[in-house]
Order: sequence, then structure tokens, then C-alpha cells
Amino acid sequence: MAKVDHSRPLEYSTEENNLKIFGFWVFLGAEIMLFGTLFAAYFTLVDRTGSGPAGAEIFEIGPVLAETFILLASSFTIGLAIHAMRLGSKKATLSFMAVTLLLGLAFLSVEIYEFTHYAHIGAGITVSAFTSILLTTLGTHGLHVTVGLFWGLFIMIQIWKRGLNPETANKSFIFSLYWHFLDVVWIFIFSFIYLKGMM
Repeated sequence: MAKVDHSRPLEYSTEENNLKIFGFWVFLGAEIMLFGTLFAAYFTLVDRTGSGPAGAEIFEIGPVLAETFILLASSFTIGLAIHAMRLGSKKATLSFMAVTLLLGLAFLSVEIYEFTHYAHIGAGITVSAFTSILLTTLGTHGLHVTVGLFWGLFIMIQIWKRGLNPETANKSFIFSLYWHFLDVVWIFIFSFIYLKGMM
């Protein structure tokens, strides 16, 4: 049985937990490279619209602001979930995680509306290099959010069944790092794809 250090937060309380958190930071480094490559491709292809629309013609500020507000709010609630976890409150941890996942679902709903809108106005993935890389970048982020929803749900089930212990706390903390990472990526998407594209 792993030795538990009660002087440290629950998610860091064993050597195995420390290694898992370090390993996840390494994984996030690879994710940064993935999104960095997508952004580099986007900046290269953004003006290659061919006969298709440009960003200024298809971007709508309403859905973009809604997505941004929803995802930033979810970053706040996952932070509250980790705080509640550290205080040992299983109920509050589960409640804030549930709110986080509901906000993630709301984000995906707006994104699905956005993709439907793009398809309706003729901005499909095969229309131009610009629409191809745009939808690939947005879709990759959306896929990560979808994975996060299932991941978070599985962690909630484990907390509900097993309570807060070094294992479930470690999983919850690592999930929170993943969720915050998705929020940071979205800020870059909001700033350098949407806002720049609307100018």
C-alpha cells in the first residue's frame, strides 16, 4: 500500500500521485505542440479562401461570446470543485464538477449550432483551405471538450462510489488541469481566430 503523506494536499499525498501529475504535465506539453501546429497551419492558410467566405463574413460575435463566457465559467467551477475536494466535501466536489460538465455541454451545443451555421452559409470543410483549417482547429478543441465530459463523468462516478481518497483526488486534480488547458486554448482561439478574423 502506498505511503500517504497527510501534510500534503490529497492529490499529492503519495509518490505515485506525484508521478502521475508530472506525467500529465508532460502529456499537456504534447497537447501544446498539437494545438501549436494547428495554429501555425491556420495562420498560414487564413487568407487562402478561394471562392469561399472569409472569417469576417461567417463569424458571429454572439455565439463566440457565449462560448467564451461558458468555458471561462466552467474553469471557475472546476476550480471550486478542487477547492471543495481539498476541504474534504464530497457533496460540494460532485456538485461543482456537475456544473462544470453541464457548462461544457452547453459550450458544445453552441459550437454545434456554429458548425451548422457555417455549413448552411456554404463554409464547409472542403470549400477552401481557410474553412478546412478553421473547422479542423475548432473541431479538435471541441473533440477534446467532448472527451473531457466523459472523463469528468467517470471521475464523478468514482468519487460517488469510493469517496474522496488519494486516488480519486489525484484523478480529479489531473482532470482540472486538462479542463483549464482547454480554457487557455480557447482564449487563443477567441483572440487570434475570431477577434482577428472579425477585424
